[in-house]
Amino acid sequence: MNDEPAATNPKSEDAGLAARQGAHRLIAAVLTQKRALDEAFAQDAARGILARLAPADRGFARAIATTTLRHVGALDLIIKKLLDKKLPPRAGITQTILRAALAEIFFMGVKPHAAVDLAVEAAAHDDDALHFKSLVNAILRRALRETDTLRDGIDGERAALQQWMWRSWIGTYGEIKTREIIRAQMNEAPLDLSVKDPASLEDWATRLGAKILPTGSLRLHTSGRIEQLEGFDEGQWWVQDAAAALPASLLGNVAGKDVLDLCAAPGGKTLWLASRGANVTSLDRSGPRLERLTQNLERLSLRSEIIVEDATKFEPGRTWEKILLDAPCTATGTARRHPDVLLLKSAADRDRLADLQARLLAHSATLLAVGGTLIFCTCSLEPEEGPKQIDTFLGLHPQFARVAITASEIGGLDEAITKSGDMRTLPCHWVDAGGLDGFYAARLTRLS
Repeated sequence: MNDEPAATNPKSEDAGLAARQGAHRLIAAVLTQKRALDEAFAQDAARGILARLAPADRGFARAIATTTLRHVGALDLIIKKLLDKKLPPRAGITQTILRAALAEIFFMGVKPHAAVDLAVEAAAHDDDALHFKSLVNAILRRALRETDTLRDGIDGERAALQQWMWRSWIGTYGEIKTREIIRAQMNEAPLDLSVKDPASLEDWATRLGAKILPTGSLRLHTSGRIEQLEGFDEGQWWVQDAAAALPASLLGNVAGKDVLDLCAAPGGKTLWLASRGANVTSLDRSGPRLERLTQNLERLSLRSEIIVEDATKFEPGRTWEKILLDAPCTATGTARRHPDVLLLKSAADRDRLADLQARLLAHSATLLAVGGTLIFCTCSLEPEEGPKQIDTFLGLHPQFARVAITASEIGGLDEAITKSGDMRTLPCHWVDAGGLDGFYAARLTRLS
């Protein structure tokens, strides 16, 4: 019955209760307040319940929240089976407490009675849920008795997507592939690293116990603090999903070349380009987000010119031979790490961001030299933020053309090459090795 890797339980009952209370706050922040999980976690870890916990217990709280959000559609259907009627608004976070406890029972390998007892205690400590703690206890103990049958008839894959997103993916990828994507996104993503010096790849694979992927990234199936891994303090690598490392490589040999990285924060692609010898100009409208890039550049002893500016208004008075535009998007391809995106993003968000992408692409094209190369990429699975964007652009700009991407450039991943010659990685690619983020990239050149 357990689809998630086993979690590490807190070392004390008090920590166990606080971890669950923290998880409940994170889940409610996403589902009720419509906040991003990373933002909610950072805030609570700084000055909330999670700030009082040891790092391992904070990690356990986040694991509960992440697992619950991955499966919330199915969990709500299970709760509907268990309840005679819908909980009233005055129940407060009772639904969230039930969701989290059921996630522990069905998907995390937590000892069932610990999950139940601490859920009841969490309800007893909440002003609203207090009045429903007996119901919480009864519902969860019934769930323990009926664990083998409760999920019968529940389509957890369909329940994972909003209606608009389901229609979009079915229309784009077909139902079989859509379900493969959803299943892959329900799994915890491994840790991927990009190594500063490609010549040391095998050495770092040995030292970290990592696998070298065909694309040149290192993959670790590990948990714990990243800062404690060998090579972090020495600046030998940075964290970057294997798919996210590919767009920069599609610019070809960048050694000694001037490269413009637009919408650069938080900076993984700038780091890749700089480590390969490029003279990088990194531009983003967000100064705070660029601070993380600056810190990583210092840690890795790499250099880039940092510019804080809106990329749609950037007028430098020059052109570049190579430009990378990693445009803001709905990020629906990153749900393995950020399950909240599938719950928070709307069709209106997609359309708004697609409009911004079109403006960014049109303006970045004016900065490309004749004969130069421009990579447009997004981490979205929506066609409006990928191939439709490029088709529209080329229809309006006949002086530009696609330059086909080949499988040999992306580790031999033939299934990620589209009929038009673009790159489209999916979470279900290389799923036996841990999958990939969903990424789209197109390569363009300026003819005249």
